[in-house]
Amino acid sequence: MKNPFPREEKLQFRIYGDESLPALIYLPGMHGDWTLVGSFRKQVIGRVCFVEFTYPRTLEWSLGDYAAAIESALAENGITRGWLLGESFGSQVLWTMVGRKRFHMDGVILAGGFVRHPMRWTVRLAERLFGRISLRMITWSIYTFAKFARFRFRRSPETLEMFHEFVERRTKLDLAAAQYRLHLVAENDPCTIAKEAAIPVYGLTGVLDPIVPWPFVRRWLRGNCPALRDYQVIGSGDHIVLVTAPQKSAAQILKWML
Repeated sequence: MKNPFPREEKLQFRIYGDESLPALIYLPGMHGDWTLVGSFRKQVIGRVCFVEFTYPRTLEWSLGDYAAAIESALAENGITRGWLLGESFGSQVLWTMVGRKRFHMDGVILAGGFVRHPMRWTVRLAERLFGRISLRMITWSIYTFAKFARFRFRRSPETLEMFHEFVERRTKLDLAAAQYRLHLVAENDPCTIAKEAAIPVYGLTGVLDPIVPWPFVRRWLRGNCPALRDYQVIGSGDHIVLVTAPQKSAAQILKWML
């Protein structure tokens, strides 16, 4: 898919906390940025060095390009080892980095993530439908979601503070990039990488997840990934479990890491 938009963007990153602490590297989901992870970040600061990324809104990068750019950014900032936290689409970047073996990983964590998507036909359908929905309809959907989110996250000031930025970032270019990421998910099959992984693998998700049905993911990991150490389902969370259950997610992840 060629990029019809003239604007070029670069990978962005931010580092929080003492860099002598274990590094927890957040790879965001389909939305591609750090705008919703504020409450989770607050829970882990002081215990880990938290590194977060915002992807460029590209229609050309492969998953290998994502992985290489992240590895370069980490190396340039002196981060030579750490834990990868792959949220949804970010889990596909995570497995690519595992397969490349360029970055020293102490462990990897899937948050609403997966290996090969258990229902790839739904991803292909979503990609096609996404391209046919008008910008006006998408704008209305985002506005409706924003009103709902302000109620749902009313007790999470960090998330609410960044939610305005989340809505502003949903431009025509951003939506095209999200559609392209769906294409990458539909085409990707990292099963062999997961089967041969030699580092600890952990999984975390919310009980309500129609986007990536976790029973299929957990069953496959338990039967095919010898490196799997634990897989937890949080009752108060959903697909974006780091956002909807930040305290429980952080407590579980810190238990695994430390």
